[in-house]
Amino acid sequence: RLQKLKEMFLSKFGTAPKFYVRAPGRVNLIGEHIDYCGYAVLPMAIEQDILIAVEPVKSQVVQLANTNSSYLDFSTNVNNIQINKTKPQWHNYFLCGLKGIQEHFGLNNPTGMNCLLDGTIPPSSGLSSSSALVCCAGLVTLKANGKTLSKVELAEICTKSERYIGTEGGGMDQSISFLAEEGTAKLIEFSPLRATDVKLPSGAAFVIANSCVEMNKAATSHYNIRVMECRLATKLLSKSKGLDWKKMLRLHDVQARLGVSLAEMLTIVEEVLHPEPYSIEEISKCLGISLEELRSQILSQNTQDVSTFKLYQRAKHVYSEAARVLEFKKICNEAPADAIQLLGELMNQSHISCREMYECSCPELDRLVDICLQFGAIGSRLTGAGWGGCTVSMVPTDKLNTFMKNIKKAYYQTDVQRLALENNSLFATKPGSGALVFVEA
Repeated sequence: RLQKLKEMFLSKFGTAPKFYVRAPGRVNLIGEHIDYCGYAVLPMAIEQDILIAVEPVKSQVVQLANTNSSYLDFSTNVNNIQINKTKPQWHNYFLCGLKGIQEHFGLNNPTGMNCLLDGTIPPSSGLSSSSALVCCAGLVTLKANGKTLSKVELAEICTKSERYIGTEGGGMDQSISFLAEEGTAKLIEFSPLRATDVKLPSGAAFVIANSCVEMNKAATSHYNIRVMECRLATKLLSKSKGLDWKKMLRLHDVQARLGVSLAEMLTIVEEVLHPEPYSIEEISKCLGISLEELRSQILSQNTQDVSTFKLYQRAKHVYSEAARVLEFKKICNEAPADAIQLLGELMNQSHISCREMYECSCPELDRLVDICLQFGAIGSRLTGAGWGGCTVSMVPTDKLNTFMKNIKKAYYQTDVQRLALENNSLFATKPGSGALVFVEA
């Protein structure tokens, strides 16, 4: 693959690349939609990645090309980075990483670059191809400009810079992309960012299956609406408990300030919030502020026209999912005889909560989860933002081959479109390593 990339680079730019940067995709084993609420998540890097061949140049121009001809070439002046939020194209994610590093160091005349990109992560599949690209671009810019940062600093900068595209993400994808290590999943905690090894049980494989429904979270508002629902739930819960609600942004802040357990937070949600959707008028009345203030000071730009919000369901999902993450880690650490069964049950509960409380599944994902469970998965759930993308299933190693054959037959071979995508859509994966820069020997 490297040789092929080098040859394409030569024919495209007329010179050889000076260095290469790789950043992996990721699968989140448990802990969906809770990183932006301040809670720990449990992902692992996968072997699929974004690989960029780079040559720093004297001009102030960045030229981007892709080995996949359906992604068009792009070039721009490095001093005039414009990121289009309305129609997120592949190069905009590169520009996010570039801009993040430029701004961090206040680079006035950053180095121009020729870059050729090759990706093996299926796009819009919930395996974090976009964040891998942002991280890769951040690392490319860092190296080309002769700067250094720790992996933690890089992860934090790339998390912030991906928001240039309009996605209010929480930092899981960028953190695992940089902090991953081969052979281990990671518990990733935030503020401050840290990663702890989680040894997965031997005897089980993790299988990723793509529903073949694409979901680009920057191109739709589903994702940001959920972020706002969690923020509004935070405000209402804080106000009901006499806390300074204006300063509270995340559901974790409420728990930390009250000093109670996750189970107690679930009880508080039952007491304070009602299951019926809240109108924007009711929320402004509860908080004692005008609609104008609510829209301009609390809601993000692309959620200001939303008229109803489900707060009870979203808060319930977040607090119960946060508890499942901690339980998952505990089982992995203690490794009881029935560890695989117990972890599978947590994955199944997580999917039910994503489907019913967070409403971020879709009929194809639910069907795929059912098929995976039917053919021998101990646990199966959607992974990534949802509304499409992939499932992750835990399968006993001795059943892996028959499992894969059955899923192919039951899900992919019944549909022409899925059949065309089948080769990239179903694979077993092991925890892979994180982002790195390398120079060819």
